[in-house]
Amino acid sequence: MGGISIGNPESVGLSTARLARIDAWRDALVADGKIAGATTLVMRRGDVAHCGSSGLADLARGQAMTPETIHRIYSMTKPLTSVAIMMLYEEGRFQLDDPISRFLPYFANQRVCTGGARGKVDTVPAMRGITFRDLLTHTSGLTYGFMQATAVDAMYRDQGIDYGSAETSLGEVTEALAKLPLIAEPGTAWNYSVSTDVLGYLVEVISGRPFATLLKERLIDPLGMVDTDFHVREGQGARFAANYALASDRSLKLIDDPATSRYLSSRKVHSGGGGLVSTAADYLRFCRMLLNKGELDGIRYLGRKSVELMMSNHLRGDMAAMGQPRWSESTAEGIGFGLGFSVTLDPARAQILGTPGECAWGGAASTAFWVDPAEDMAVILLTQLMPSSTWPLRRELRVLSYQAVVD
Repeated sequence: MGGISIGNPESVGLSTARLARIDAWRDALVADGKIAGATTLVMRRGDVAHCGSSGLADLARGQAMTPETIHRIYSMTKPLTSVAIMMLYEEGRFQLDDPISRFLPYFANQRVCTGGARGKVDTVPAMRGITFRDLLTHTSGLTYGFMQATAVDAMYRDQGIDYGSAETSLGEVTEALAKLPLIAEPGTAWNYSVSTDVLGYLVEVISGRPFATLLKERLIDPLGMVDTDFHVREGQGARFAANYALASDRSLKLIDDPATSRYLSSRKVHSGGGGLVSTAADYLRFCRMLLNKGELDGIRYLGRKSVELMMSNHLRGDMAAMGQPRWSESTAEGIGFGLGFSVTLDPARAQILGTPGECAWGGAASTAFWVDPAEDMAVILLTQLMPSSTWPLRRELRVLSYQAVVD
């Protein structure tokens, strides 16, 4: 299917009949008007056992959803950025417990918000600086403006701290960010944030190469991710999906037209936290590399030990123990965080099928992926519906994928 070779499910311990439940689920979501279209993919032991698409990539134009459809993957950009910074870590450029102020001096002497309102917040000096590991694990004390949960979030909005829409430069956004207080002491709480965008700029500073250039030359191009970039490449626009949200009447409302989208042209600021577009086939290449412990088709991107460290839990306990009781559409109990993605610790506590050591993340438009080293399995979901918590798609696909394992 579209350059994706599909093998015999039974030969890799999966059931053809049970995998068909994924197709029925996907078709029902489209028939019920919950999504415009979606593609799902399941790989095990190196073979794609399932790949299917339902519905439309573009309702207005009647464009079918296919495995070649290009999607905004938003935060599924983060694992690639994390691999890029780990490549530099392997070169001895820094240590994980180094303060980032070693490379970005304006992050020295940070302050932490202790209260106050939007206009004025109370702060105290941070007990220590933000480290590389804090950024990789989202325990930096940084936040996102769109969270709308704290007075500091409001300061981000007021001062335009948004890597996705900025028109200046990575450096200028990051320097402005450093002037704002943290929402927690570094290393003490899990808060989703612009941490990975800061990592993208650190890639640029440490390597001396533009972040997007290094990511393309050292990861995207060698992996053969031919449709993955910070914009839709010339000649690929016809395969670019529309992005939707639910209107008040529960119909699908267009929020980004693929014919006029900002993704059709390159931007000045490349968001390491959410800027890429990609396809199922492309992201599968990245998943294969992770499952192969850092190597694919004779090219080594990371050493085995580095990938194992990335897939280890770096939190004190799970995300819930670090102040995040729920995440997206499910509980955060039993879920830890590695260097760039979540790590399942205890499926029973997480109340979902899965495997300890399974790594996952998703994007704002309801996309998702996970890789399961123990089962030698990868699953990808691509659709375009914001926000990602609109429907429990990831939870449902997780059950439907794992219930097909029969060996």
